[in-house]
Parts: sequence; structure tokens; C-alpha cells
Amino acid sequence: MADLTLADLGRLFQALRYCVLVHDAVTKEIIWANPAACDVLGFTLDELKPLKAPDMSSNARQYAREIGVAWLQRAADHGTATIEWSYRSKASEDILTEAVAIRVDLASGPVVMVQFRDIAEEKATRMDLSRTEGRLQTFLRNLDEGIVVLDDDARVLFASESAGSLLRVDAGRLAGDDFTRFCDRESATRLREVLDTTPRGGAPRDGRYRLRATNGEERWLSVRCQYIDIEGDLRGCLLLFHDITDQVRAEEEHRRDAQHLNHLARFNAMGDMAMAIAHEVSQPIAAAHNFVAGVRGRLAGNGVDAASLDWGLDNATAQIDRAAQIMASLRRYVVGLEQSEQLADLNEIVADCAHLIDVRAQQNAVALEWESAVEPLVVRCEKVLIGQVVMNLTFNAIDEMARWPAERRVVTIATRRDDAFGEIEVRDRGQGLAAFPHGRIFDGAFTSKRNGNGIGLALSRRIVTRHGGTVHAAENTPQGAVFALRLPLLDEVPPLRR
Repeated sequence: MADLTLADLGRLFQALRYCVLVHDAVTKEIIWANPAACDVLGFTLDELKPLKAPDMSSNARQYAREIGVAWLQRAADHGTATIEWSYRSKASEDILTEAVAIRVDLASGPVVMVQFRDIAEEKATRMDLSRTEGRLQTFLRNLDEGIVVLDDDARVLFASESAGSLLRVDAGRLAGDDFTRFCDRESATRLREVLDTTPRGGAPRDGRYRLRATNGEERWLSVRCQYIDIEGDLRGCLLLFHDITDQVRAEEEHRRDAQHLNHLARFNAMGDMAMAIAHEVSQPIAAAHNFVAGVRGRLAGNGVDAASLDWGLDNATAQIDRAAQIMASLRRYVVGLEQSEQLADLNEIVADCAHLIDVRAQQNAVALEWESAVEPLVVRCEKVLIGQVVMNLTFNAIDEMARWPAERRVVTIATRRDDAFGEIEVRDRGQGLAAFPHGRIFDGAFTSKRNGNGIGLALSRRIVTRHGGTVHAAENTPQGAVFALRLPLLDEVPPLRR
């Protein structure tokens, strides 16, 4: 193809979509404008030539004539000058532009060629982006959650300011750092495994990691890990994490509290058992002592009857065997205190407690009524702890009834199904709940017993709550109180161990 002619260059120049104005380098008057400039400003070339800066610029102070002239003069003196200028169209619309003035030496003399483009939308977009970025930065700075992006080697590609705050380091210095160095050895190993196995495009993975504190303080982070790829610009594992140290400590304290609760409940159970056993054992031991004393008396007299001696010794032996059986029962019960959670039938738990309850009732001349559910009520629980709750509720009812006339001394123990729950209910005919001010029954602060400390009901409630159940109290009809514990029944029940 032949070289471009002057006419060709003229056509190309006319076809420019970039706006061009040509000013005289000395007078600053407009001597030419391309069609694009005429279209944008709404003037013809002939209309543009006589115009001065005030005629075609915004009235704002930063676009005053002297400022525009000084800008063109800088281009004339130094070859080029750039400015943000607001032109005003023939329709009196302000047009914000980025304008570049360039000195061009023509054969007829120097001129200043101004090239400009409308940047109003672009500037508005930039301002919107700037505001959005500012808001995001503010949000990120004030987030309780830290944000980092890690590469395949667990090195930080991006870190928010909140991440730096949580890690106790300057966020700007995290780039390129090995994130796992902030974790203890076990947590670092688990985190690397998660990073290596987190699928691209898969669901996020959650975990807990312990921080390796330089000052000896132990801290914990809850971390959500997900692989991201933002237009190929930021690719890696996104970690969102927040400090859960207080939560972990609370959980540990709860575990210690639960252990203490179990310990206390077991000691209470052993105490109740010991009191009952002491009463039970005293009777056969006293009877055996009497039989032995009778045998000794016969030996000291005349005309010893061997048959009567054998009878006395046999009965003494029987009473001693009965005491041994009672002690063996106590041993089995104490061993049972160490059993962990298992499947149990609430009917059987009540049956296991029946002997001790009966002893307490006989001591106080209280009659017992038993109402058992026909079907098994299978729950998952620590049998001895729930048994302790049953005895606590029942002993309270018996002690309450001991204060009333003999004809009212009745306590009812019932088991039943209530929808998805198994329920054990203890009913008495005493004064009801009037002894508990403002309904504060289970808080451990009040008791109707002279020598009581109120811890029984509070402890019982905590035991049942830990098993996912509830304990509640209500007035009995026509008089007295009803205490009931409810535990969730199992939907599918495997065979119980006997």
C-alpha cells in the first residue's frame, strides 16, 4: 500500500472520536475543532472560533478564564499540560473532561492542540468505587472476624486488618507469612490437612484451632475454610475466623462443672444408700446378738438342750447372712455409681429404687402407691444419677407427708409415656408449693425442711437437664404437690442388657 496522502491524514483526523480543539499558541483563540468536539459541545466550527473561555466553560471558580489560559500557556511553554476541565455546551450542560494540551509547531506558527474526553461517568464510577472501598475498609477494620487467603503452601496472599488484630500482628506484615506458625503443632498439622483436601468449588469446612501464644496465653480460633478463585487474580483457600477462646473456656468449665456435678450426685446417692443400709443392717445384727445372748444363757444354765442351742445358732447365722446380703447390695450399688450413660427402662430404674424408698417410707409410716406403665420407657441415661433424682423427689415427698396425720400419709410414684417423653411422677398430699416463694423451687435457695439446704432439687434439675430432659413441679389435686421428671424416649430401641 502506498504512503498516506495529506488528504488521507485529513480524513483520519476528521474521523477521530476523541475531541480536539486547536488554539493559537499566543492569543489562545480557537482556530479549529474536529467534528467530535463540535458534536459534544453542540457548536459549529464557525460558532466556536469567536468563543472565549467564559463562553464555553463551567461557571465554577476552578474553571475561570485565567486558569484555563495559564494551562494552555504551560503547554505552549513546556510542550504539554494536563488538566481536569469542565466545558459548557451550547445547551448549557456542563461536561467534565480530562484535557491534554500539546504544543505543535506548524509551518504557519505554533499552536496548542487540546484533546479531551468526557469523564463524568468515569469519575462518578470512581467516586462510587472509592466510597464502596472506604466502606468495605471500615467494615473490615471493625469486623470481629478475620479474613485471610492462603496459597497452597499456607502462605498469606491477603489479610484483613481484623485478621491482624486477632493474630496480634500488623496485618500489613502478614503477606507471605506462613499462617500455620500461629497455631500449636497439633492444630498446624490439622490445618495443613484441611488446606490440602479442601475441594475446589466444594462446601466450606469448619474447624477449631489452638493458637500458639508467645506470652503463654492459650487462645482458640473457629475457622471456616473454602477455596476461591476470583477471576484468576486471587486464588487460594479463604479462611474466615473468629476468636472463640471465651467459648472454649466456658465449655471446659462446663465439663469440669458436670464432672463435679456427677461427683456430688454420686456422693449424695451413697449417703442416701448408707442411711438406708444402716437402718436395715441394724435390725439383723441386733437380732443375731439376741440369739447369741440366748445361746450363751442356756450354756450357763443346767440341763442344756442341744436342739434349742442349734435353733438359736441357726437363727443368729440367718440374721448375719441377711446383713451380709444387705452389704452385698450396697457394694453392687456403689459399683453401679461408676457406670456411664446407657440404655435403661424408666420402669426398671424406679424398681431398682423401690427398696430404698420403701425403707424410708416405713421409717415415717408413709404408705406408697405404685403406678407403672405397661410398656417399656427406654431412654439413654446414667441410671444411678437418674435413680438418685427419683429417690430425691420421693424422699422429699415422704418427709413432707411425715408431718401430716396418718390418714393423709400417702405418696404415689408413677411412670407413663407422654408423647415422645417418658415421665416419672411423684405425688404427695402435703402443703403443696406454698413453701417455695415466687416459684423458686429449683434454684437451691429454699427448702421446706428444717435441716435441709435445698441443694437436692437444684442438683436434680441439673442432672435431668444434662440428659436432655426437664423437671417440673405443680400443685396436686385436691392438695399436695406433684414433681415429675421427663426424659426423651428412644425411637428405635435395641435389646436392653439384662
